[in-house]
Amino acid sequence: MQRNPPSRSHPRGTLVPITDCIALDTLAARARVLDLLDGRLRRHLPETLARECRLADLRNGRLVFITTSSTWATRLRLHQVSLLAEARAATGDTIEHLVVKVAPLPLPPPEPAQPKPLSTAAAKHLRTAAKSIADPELQALYLSLASLASSGSFAED
Repeated sequence: MQRNPPSRSHPRGTLVPITDCIALDTLAARARVLDLLDGRLRRHLPETLARECRLADLRNGRLVFITTSSTWATRLRLHQVSLLAEARAATGDTIEHLVVKVAPLPLPPPEPAQPKPLSTAAAKHLRTAAKSIADPELQALYLSLASLASSGSFAED
């Protein structure tokens, strides 16, 4: 990745604003390219191995993968020739080396929690509250919310 030239000089050892390092659209485009290449390369691996590794970088003629253990790193190195050939075909670059590092892969985002269903007791309280509200629009919202409860399918609180 090429860095944009800094707009002003910064003293050595100080933090540099990200806007002086690289444009965010350039960074996002690089991430998309690496993600597409990762998918393309891992398609050529056995399924069990593909789940345990990710493409981390492609720079200076080196293809860098991360695996979850040294065992998977060794197995990935057995596919070095085909990975390098596929990476060359995909990018048109001269890629000569495969580097494999061992680190935990990021966890996938958790599944969203299922919302707790509205109980019949809660619906009853919403209907009661709606009767005491003078604003017709707010009253309609309370009644609409109360209608989400199904009296036969949810347990009482």
